Amino acid sequence: MPNTISYDSINQTADQVYRYMRLDHSGNWGMDIHHWDWVPGVGVISILSYYEKTRKKEVLDVLIKWARKNMQKSEQSRVINSMAPFAIFPALYEHTQDRLFLESAVRIGQWMLTEAPRTREGAFEHTVTENVSFPEQVWADTIFMAVLFLARLARQTGDASYAIEAVNQLEIHLSLLEDKETGVLFHGWNCIAQDHMSAARWTRANAWIAVGTPMIVQELEGLANVSEQALERYRAMMHGLIRFQQADGLWTTVMDRADFYPETSGSAGIACGILKAVRHGLLDISCQDAAFRTLKAIVPKVLPSGEVTGVSGGTPVMPSIEAYNDIPCHPTLYGQGLVLMLLSELNVK
Repeated sequence: MPNTISYDSINQTADQVYRYMRLDHSGNWGMDIHHWDWVPGVGVISILSYYEKTRKKEVLDVLIKWARKNMQKSEQSRVINSMAPFAIFPALYEHTQDRLFLESAVRIGQWMLTEAPRTREGAFEHTVTENVSFPEQVWADTIFMAVLFLARLARQTGDASYAIEAVNQLEIHLSLLEDKETGVLFHGWNCIAQDHMSAARWTRANAWIAVGTPMIVQELEGLANVSEQALERYRAMMHGLIRFQQADGLWTTVMDRADFYPETSGSAGIACGILKAVRHGLLDISCQDAAFRTLKAIVPKVLPSGEVTGVSGGTPVMPSIEAYNDIPCHPTLYGQGLVLMLLSELNVK
């Protein structure tokens, strides 16, 4: 634990970040939690993580109320990138025994197994709610937005088919997105062109897999095994990420471009992934120092209101590496969420 930040400060900052997410942000794409897509999905996943660390009943009640209010919106557009909110449903069923949560989760799990569009390599195609398509494209985001849900559904139901598919998707994504030169991941892969498009080593893309992999591995324990080759790819990615960390403890939005702006959400996700991976035995404990440096840099990024600053907006695979540096920063639920998850890893009741 860094000796410059107290546990009380971490707990207080986490509470501020959480409470800012609870405010009425109606009509604000990045902060409005009452719609159904990946942005509020990351928000509620992080709030569940916060609950699991604090066990505050009010936090669980917020999630239950949110799910019951918004779940009917999930039928408006069934795409991979909008699957993220379902990742809280197995836990909500466990806590409430309301079969609606389980039945909805199983229905979506079956859709993923049998109907979700796939690339020629078998990866989930990155489909989105917006009126745009990315034919046969694989994005790192999918691991957190969809595969985490499958792993949690496997844990809740004991159904090996979900576990096997979760492993399959994780292994394919790690393989297709790997930059063999540095170990880190590219943002996306185009199965038609057989290339990484602009070949950006985008920080937040790496963050989704950095934090998502240990969460998935934990859920799959005793159900399915991730191959040692895939785990080695994950370790190589994490060690590569640590090498790209800047002196201030953050990562720039494209990590191998030190002249680009530092980006809070991706940095928080990577640091949270490091802590989770150490805790689950995927990384050596010495890697924690990098996460603590990030934590020290991120706490000042949180305003007294709880707003997390320095978060880049929604980012598709951009046409050039330089274009990533033009993405504006503004508050978002995924920015709040990744910071909340990092703080929750060190939250003390």
